[in-house]
Amino acid sequence: MENTINRVRKFRTDREWNQFHSPSNLAKAISIEAAELLEEFLWDNENYNKQNVEEELADVMVYCLHMADALNVDINEIINKKMDKNEKKYPVEKAKGNSKKYTEL
Repeated sequence: MENTINRVRKFRTDREWNQFHSPSNLAKAISIEAAELLEEFLWDNENYNKQNVEEELADVMVYCLHMADALNVDINEIINKKMDKNEKKYPVEKAKGNSKKYTEL
């Protein structure tokens, strides 16, 4: 994964695009790309174009990497901190097989 992250960073750096990657611009880009991902499932949840879904998902993830860089945060650290919180909010014995929000468990 580290090689992929470095490749994404190099792509951005080589084009001098970092100047455009403010947290605000990146948040907008993530939202737009997430909407494009969602659009792939509009009207049909089963017959979607897998290649398009993969490309839109990749776009979301690339912008998330850029956001982490812009905020100077470690991706592994923030994901693990969030997982620690989620594991407390959704203990297996209460949440297993249940889609309710933690406040309703």
